Amino acid sequence: MIDITRKYFSLRTSKAVAYLKVSAASIDAIRNKTVPKGDVFECSKVAGLMSVKNTHHALPHCHPIPVEFTSVNHRILDNLDIEVEVVVKTIYKTGCEMEALHGASVAALTIYDMLKPIDKDIEIHSIKLLDKTGGKSGIAKQIRGLKSAVMVISDSVSSKTSVDTSGIWIANALDEMGFEQNAIAVVPDEIDKIRESLSSCIEQNIDLIITTGGTGISPRDVTFEAIQPFIEEELPGVMEAVRAYSQNLMPYAMLSRGIAGFHKNTLILTLPGSLSACKEYMGFLFPHLLHTFKVKKGERHD
Repeated sequence: MIDITRKYFSLRTSKAVAYLKVSAASIDAIRNKTVPKGDVFECSKVAGLMSVKNTHHALPHCHPIPVEFTSVNHRILDNLDIEVEVVVKTIYKTGCEMEALHGASVAALTIYDMLKPIDKDIEIHSIKLLDKTGGKSGIAKQIRGLKSAVMVISDSVSSKTSVDTSGIWIANALDEMGFEQNAIAVVPDEIDKIRESLSSCIEQNIDLIITTGGTGISPRDVTFEAIQPFIEEELPGVMEAVRAYSQNLMPYAMLSRGIAGFHKNTLILTLPGSLSACKEYMGFLFPHLLHTFKVKKGERHD
């Protein structure tokens, strides 16, 4: 099974459909409820519901998930197709597309099984996922043309007594998302140097500046003090949410003094210095945080 320990809870939905080609006689029997084995659609619905709940028992790599909602609906189409539509919702750390597909499959197989004594030419000819939302798949890319920069705030990296890993990883992650530029600046844990570098990035009309390091409570951790005066429009919920998430993984996350907010149209994020913490923060915040650029332009929430 894939490790989902570090993934976060979100509302996730999936919709799947299955199509069966049946005879006109089967359609009449379904409508008139004369199929010997019983009410076809009602039995198919029960089978679909049960299969959704038990997907992890049938598919070895599926995690058991809390199924918050399932619907199984049938339509008889003009071309003698029967459409089985399954919608599944969960609030969890992984999606529910396999649950929807499994439900549609078993619901369709139930129809096949109930009709086969009276219809020898039934065909299940399509099973597919129609839609999924939630997690990272629910956010469209909204970063076309946006520029980013990374600031590594570290005495040891600045003096070259240690090698930067966090800043490089963040820059690569931003590059994969589609941000332009991705310049990396390295500065010591000194308020004046940090502010000078930050001002330089802002003057270059950078859209997103991410710092790494100096967010703790040690005597040399001054990132908060250096950057807080630049924040004109704070987003306190951003760091509150990511600290709450990270607290489940690392008990010291509550000691982070990271801050997030806008200086004019530049979004500034301050992340911890450790590589693992940066991965946690970035994995949690993106791509959802990109929505701020859309809202900042005055566009409405989806």
